[in-house]
Amino acid sequence: MSPQVAGTSCSTTDGLVLEAEVATPDGAPRAAAVLCHPHPQAGGTMRSIVIGALFTALPQAGVTCLRFNFRGVEGSDGSYGEGVGEQLDVQAAIGELDGRVGAQLPFVLAGWSFGADLALATVVDRITSWFAVAPPLRMVPSFSAVAADPRPKLLALAEHDEIREPASVIDATSDWSATEIEVVKGASHFFVGRTDRLVDLAVAHIDRLTT
Repeated sequence: MSPQVAGTSCSTTDGLVLEAEVATPDGAPRAAAVLCHPHPQAGGTMRSIVIGALFTALPQAGVTCLRFNFRGVEGSDGSYGEGVGEQLDVQAAIGELDGRVGAQLPFVLAGWSFGADLALATVVDRITSWFAVAPPLRMVPSFSAVAADPRPKLLALAEHDEIREPASVIDATSDWSATEIEVVKGASHFFVGRTDRLVDLAVAHIDRLTT
């Protein structure tokens, strides 16, 4: 059977309601993941290519996934929050999914581009690990909290990234704790034709958390 997808919403602490969807595996889940989409002002939505690929594939690997639209995007309340309000959005999404799956499951906070930066800027107890796809590392003032955090982080970078070269990201994160980096060969920042590799990396990462 295919994973079940249902619409839901996330309520932020500043009073907004965000549009969201949850995909549930056929059978008991082994992990949970929140997926954060690219920049709202560059056309990013929860249906953007990388987020869509992960949202489709991860439930087939036993992962309950929640994707959501940041404030001001499509059916979500509010307007662009300069990367500050969006941090409240990520926290709301974590709370919504946590309430559905309970505290026992490993919990991955994932994102692509702008969403990757917002994920890495969110350091709360419920997170087991981070999966950051092509983070520009420019969308929030500091990543010092996640850099020092002992929980595992996997950064998946594009070999031919147009936004920030992999070597620059590797250099910027060289002193981060518990951080693994994979460069996806042949990929641009948009990962057209290479989302399968991102899915493989995400599934392998979750395998390590659950075995």
